[in-house]
Amino acid sequence: MAGSPTARRRRLAIELRKLRDESGLTCNQVGKQLDWSGSKVNRMETGQGRVQPSDIDALCRFYGTVDELRELLKSLAKDSKTKGWWHSHGDAVPSWFSVYVGLEQAAATLRTFQTEIIPGLLQTADYATELTRVAPDQAPDEVQRLVDVRMRRQQLLSGANPPDLWAVVHQSALMQTVGSRTVMVGQLERLLEIVKLRNVTLQVLPFDSGAYPFTGAFTLLGFPEQEDPDMVYREGLTDSVYLELPSEVSLYAKAFDHLRALALSPQRSALLIRSVMEEHSR
Repeated sequence: MAGSPTARRRRLAIELRKLRDESGLTCNQVGKQLDWSGSKVNRMETGQGRVQPSDIDALCRFYGTVDELRELLKSLAKDSKTKGWWHSHGDAVPSWFSVYVGLEQAAATLRTFQTEIIPGLLQTADYATELTRVAPDQAPDEVQRLVDVRMRRQQLLSGANPPDLWAVVHQSALMQTVGSRTVMVGQLERLLEIVKLRNVTLQVLPFDSGAYPFTGAFTLLGFPEQEDPDMVYREGLTDSVYLELPSEVSLYAKAFDHLRALALSPQRSALLIRSVMEEHSR
């Protein structure tokens, strides 16, 4: 079972949607039969509303599910109510990003492409501070809390059963001076250190790589359970987009494979990172 409340809520939503699809009924039709609104059924199937054990019992009686599945769904509903560590940071983790943090904690694989900045899971505190400090409408007293959350997220890479992280980073992210040359030297040193982890692979897409599928920054999340399909995450300034349709995920997976093929090998990437670090040191 995927290991965060967010992932369990997603799995529950998937299973409930699957049951309704198998019944051939719409949300409104199911809601009418149970004296609910169709929107309540939809919220449960999209993970946007709390699902009570009594709701699970009612749905399972209606769909005629076996006892084992009913108990699984009730367990998922119960576990999805627990709070993840990120909730203790309050509004330093906005609701739209809280969903991603929960999914990230449960992922078995993370494939990410960044064009302008170092991926969050690989950033130093100094680098993250500079990025956070210049964000629009960012209150100074919130900067440290946001950085603390980012540093806490990174612990999953060296914890028990860490995900496999494969990052492709454009060379421009290495060259751009964020904060100061000293900050950049520390950041690039961090990259060279973290790739020593067996579960972390880093490739640099060099300036002379030629044309590539420009998709903007994105992350592909894969989960340990076959019932939990892969998904794509894209982030904006005030919101995020989650893509789950198989056709959409497949396109991003192909784009990532293309980017990975165009990028330098991990070994040559490390050499380039060291070379750029020396330039920042001058």
